[in-house]
This record gives sequence, C-alpha cells and structure tokens, in this order.
Amino acid sequence: MTTASPTSVDPVPIPLDDDPGGGVLGGRYRALTLGIVSVVLVIAFEATAVNTAMPTAARQLDGLGLYAFAFSGYFTTTLFALVVSGQWCDRRGPLQPLFAGIAVFGVGLLVAGTAPGMWVFVAGRAVQGLGGGLVIVALYVVVGRAYPERLRPSVFAAFSSAWVLPSIVGPLVAGAVTQHLGWRWVFLAVPVLILLPLAVMGPALARSEREHPVARGADFDRRRTLLAAMAALGAALLQYAGQRRDLVGLLPGVAGAALLVPAVLGLLPKGTLRAGRGLPTVILLRGVAAGAFFAAEAFIPLMMTTQRGLSPTLAGLTLTSGGLSWALGSWLQGRPGAERYREAMIRGGFVLTALAIAGAALVLVPGVPAWAASVAWGIGGVGMGLAVASVSVLMMKLSAPEDAGANSAALQMSDALGNVLLTGLAGVLFAALGGGALAAAHGTAEGAGPPGAFAVVLLVMAGVALLGALLSGRVRTRS
Repeated sequence: MTTASPTSVDPVPIPLDDDPGGGVLGGRYRALTLGIVSVVLVIAFEATAVNTAMPTAARQLDGLGLYAFAFSGYFTTTLFALVVSGQWCDRRGPLQPLFAGIAVFGVGLLVAGTAPGMWVFVAGRAVQGLGGGLVIVALYVVVGRAYPERLRPSVFAAFSSAWVLPSIVGPLVAGAVTQHLGWRWVFLAVPVLILLPLAVMGPALARSEREHPVARGADFDRRRTLLAAMAALGAALLQYAGQRRDLVGLLPGVAGAALLVPAVLGLLPKGTLRAGRGLPTVILLRGVAAGAFFAAEAFIPLMMTTQRGLSPTLAGLTLTSGGLSWALGSWLQGRPGAERYREAMIRGGFVLTALAIAGAALVLVPGVPAWAASVAWGIGGVGMGLAVASVSVLMMKLSAPEDAGANSAALQMSDALGNVLLTGLAGVLFAALGGGALAAAHGTAEGAGPPGAFAVVLLVMAGVALLGALLSGRVRTRS
C-alpha cells in the first residue's frame, strides 16, 4: 500500500499471529501495554480537564470570541507534528518522537497555564498540539510494530478504556480546582502527571525497539515536511479569516485555502478527498468522525454554563458519559467475531454519533432536563468507540508493514484536519450568531446568551456525522 507522497521507509518485522505471548496483558506484552496506556491516560485526563476549565478560562481572559480557537489551535500545529512524527518513526523508531512529544506537550501546558491573555493561551495550546502530534503517531507505530494483528483491536480498545477513569475523575477534579484555586492550576498541575508514563514505559519501549530494530533510513523528506508546514499555516490563516468575517479577512482566507488544499492533496493518500474506496475512505472517515464529535463537544460545557446555569464541575460532568461509553463501543468492536461486521459497526457508529449531537441540542428547549445532554453524549460515545476503533483497525489491515508510519500519520492528520476545519467552522457560526459577545455580556446566568448559536453549531455537526454514515460503505474495496 502506498500513499500519495510515499516516504523512504524500512520493512518492519511484525510478530506472527501465533506468537506465544498471549493477550495484551500476557507476559510478553504486559509492560509495553501498561506503558503506552499510561500515556493515553495522561492525555485523556488533560483533555477532560481542559474541557471543564475552558469556559472559565476564556471568560476570565476576555476571550470568548476566540473560544473555538483555543481548541482548533491545538489541532492546527498537530497537522505539522503528525507528518514529522511519521517520518521520524519510520526512520528512527517511535521511542525518540514519543519522549520528545511528551516534553513539548508539558511545555505547552505551562505556557497556557501562565498566559496573561487569550492569544498567549491559544499559543500555549498550539505548543501542546506539537507535542500531541508527535506522541499519537508514535503510539500507533508502536502498536503496528510490536503487536501481532490479532491483538491490535484489543490494544485500541485499551486506548479507549484509558479514558474511563479520566472521564469520571477529570471533570470533578478540574471543576473543583477551577472553582476553588483557579483555572490556571488545571493546566499547571498536569505536567507533574507526565512523570508517571516516563517511568513506566521507558524500559518496555526500549526493549521493544531492541526486539524490532529499525534500519537507518534516508533523511527526512523535505517535500512532505514543507507540505505539512503549508497545511498548518493554511489552516491557521483560514481560522483567522473566519474570526474576522470582513473584507480584511478575505486576503488571508484566500491565502490559507491556496496553502491548505495542495498540502492536503499531497499528504493524504490519493483519493481521500473524493472518498476513494478502501484506505482513502478509511482515512477520510477518521476526520469526519473526530471533527463532528469534538467540534460539538467543545461547545457543550459552555452551553451548559450559559444556558442552564451549571457550575464548571457539573458542566464538565455532562461529558463523562461519553468517555465511559466510548470505551464500551471500542470494547464491542474488539470482540471475537466482530471483524465480519466491521463496515456495519462504522456505519452504526456514525448514526449514533449524529443522533447524540442532535439530542444534546434538546437541552436548549425549555422544560428538557439538563441531564438529557449527558444521556445523549453517552449514546455518542458508543458510536465513536465503534467507528473510530474500527477505522483504526482497518487502517492497519490495509497498510503494508513498510507504510505503517506514513498511513498512521495520514490517519491522525485526517483527525486533526477534521478538528481544525469543523471546530473552526463551529466557531465562525457561533461568533456570527452573536455567541461570543452575548455570552460574555451575560456571564453564566441561566438562560443567558443566544440559544440559536448553540443549536446551529450542534445541528450542523450532526449533519456532518450523517454524511460519514453515508460514506461508510466505501471502506470496502471492490474485488
């Protein structure tokens, strides 16, 4: 399997399916599994904590107009880091980019936590995105190199399960810290947790690299690195133009599109944007799923605080059900015999996600209880667990060993691009309908702010998820 812009990579020795190591927690794989899952655990805690603290941070920094930027800025720099990490992994193995990414991620948290204004806060989130992009591709490559095909669905299910505890504890801790100590400590405390995965996974990953050595490849592909930089810069310019929404923003908008479109065409597998059968559609669906779900999720805590008068803790807990049920959906797709229903699970996952996003908008209707949003998000979590984990399994199945790094990077790039474009679109819609100005003026009183702005954002994202369901049949290649 080749990508649109193939890189020089080396064959990767993949363990045989009859490997005697047992399951993912068997003697051969136990330490490695616990190590990489601990990384996901820290990332999950940071994500749930940030979702809880973000409405308060944006208000105190007078930055509600840039609220969506604080989320999409993270994924904008991730676009660049994903390509760098994919090449780094294919040439030197995943150990170096993984540890470098964790360090950069921690620096970004410190910048955001000490930010004097919203633009510096967004810059800190962008630094986090650089670290996150390095980490996530390295984790996927570890799975592809170290685990046999029969164990990969279970590993991806373990990734999702790592979100369960942070989904429960994260909003409670972040809400309490935000209310009693201040939102800054939500960001400043997380770097301490990074020490845990560094201690746990180091020896296991070093042993894995010794068992599956990577031959030294060619230097980094400068063309792909340039395309990645163009994609990130183009996405940033488009977001800036969308925030302005005037004639002055027209020039950066055109420049952003001129940079982004050719970069995406050069970085993703050929046929991705037109949903070509097989791997191209698999890559595309990852971006559709992530973009629709997380663009909607970014606005739910703000909606619950401004429309229903909930505290930061209770607003964050609205999303807890999604983290728990995501693990359930991922576990279901990894059951024995599930492989034959892979396409159906992807389609069903998108349908559930669309219903959940639309259902969350019902709390804007007077008389509908606030907990209805939590129920809806629980349904969406099941859908995302089914769809995203299944897409990851299909990507590995359709990738030759020598393309594992490049295709893993393409999958994550689609994820980041979907987040950037759809969260940016949500921010433009929200601001255009008066969301930033009115929410800032009215504070957090129940009923404050424009419910129409939230409704439009959620219903548009529900429509995007339905589009993913329509495209899911194209993951199957023709005979």
